[in-house]
Amino acid sequence: MQQTTAGAGATTVRVSPDGSLALVCNRTEGTISVFSVKNKRLTASGKLDLGQQSGPSGLIFSHDGKTALVSRNFDHQITALHINGTQIEIDKRPLTAGVAPYTMDITADGKLAAVSNMGRGNGDIDTVSLIDMTADPIRVVETVSVGLSPEGLKLSPDGKFLAVGAQNGTTKPPSSPFFHDHGQLVLFAVSGHSLKKITEVPIGRWSQGIAFTRDGKTILVENMVERNISVFRWDGQHLTEAAPLPMGAGPAAIGTAWP
Repeated sequence: MQQTTAGAGATTVRVSPDGSLALVCNRTEGTISVFSVKNKRLTASGKLDLGQQSGPSGLIFSHDGKTALVSRNFDHQITALHINGTQIEIDKRPLTAGVAPYTMDITADGKLAAVSNMGRGNGDIDTVSLIDMTADPIRVVETVSVGLSPEGLKLSPDGKFLAVGAQNGTTKPPSSPFFHDHGQLVLFAVSGHSLKKITEVPIGRWSQGIAFTRDGKTILVENMVERNISVFRWDGQHLTEAAPLPMGAGPAAIGTAWP
């Protein structure tokens, strides 16, 4: 067992596809901690400084591990990192997706990435974007409206669907004109570089992470206020709600061993 220190506001940890590199987004500090991984041990290799106003939050690796993308929640950009071992160069060209990009995911084949754009939290509609990882340079190719504060986001294991959890004003006081007593799980079909909305269903309040089962037929959504996980059966067209899973505490992050 090993315990080590990253930076202030450590938010997202990702390991490279070959398992040799770990990157940690330090949201408050505005840095990325770099660790080499060998024999199940971490060795600190410095930090990348994106600036305290950047707010690095989400991170994904490209399929070959030579590139990573970092969402910058505070200054509304996405930064590409070029990787050679523990030597990492910050690309001078930022990507523009939407206001306050946050959670990120990538398809199993590494061709498309997705990012949730949380917005300013002031009641206006917010968005999600697709990123073409095969383009040179990598670029945003689609942005669509999804609801208020879409924090949770996950691509299906086969890359054909995108699930998004919109908080939908559930964190607002009941007196707010933007308050709702439930969030929304929204399902999109991914066709080429386009997103087509298929369906949406109500979920709990202050929703967080989303996960698909390995076969893509069940979707889990974490609800902080209800302290449970919503469970939905998914047949590619319809969502059928099953009994939620009680957690005893507010679930805030979820992951699987598969993409």
